[in-house]
Amino acid sequence: MDYKNIGNQILSLDPDIRFVTIFDINDNIFLFSEHRTGVTNLLTKEESKHSLQIALGAWKMRRTLEKKIGKGKFVLAEYEKIKRITMPLDKNHLLYITTEVGCDALSLVDKIKKLDYK
Repeated sequence: MDYKNIGNQILSLDPDIRFVTIFDINDNIFLFSEHRTGVTNLLTKEESKHSLQIALGAWKMRRTLEKKIGKGKFVLAEYEKIKRITMPLDKNHLLYITTEVGCDALSLVDKIKKLDYK
């Protein structure tokens, strides 16, 4: 897969997207990570990595419950200053996206699901 192309496609979907990361959940490596030009980081690099590790851990925990509740589609967390969307790109890769608070996150999730990146 061309992760750079996928990441840039996602960044172009909505001007309220602040940050996109594609993460390999098995190898714990970043395959794409990009902030929108002109966006000020709210977290340090270390804090961002920690936040991603927390999201990854929570996603892995949800996967242990799949047989009972089904596969996770996405998780939306809304904070005072941002929204964060975590969702699978495929079986082994996770999308981690932050947006401005005013972003229509549900519409964005629908747009992401419609991308033809497979």
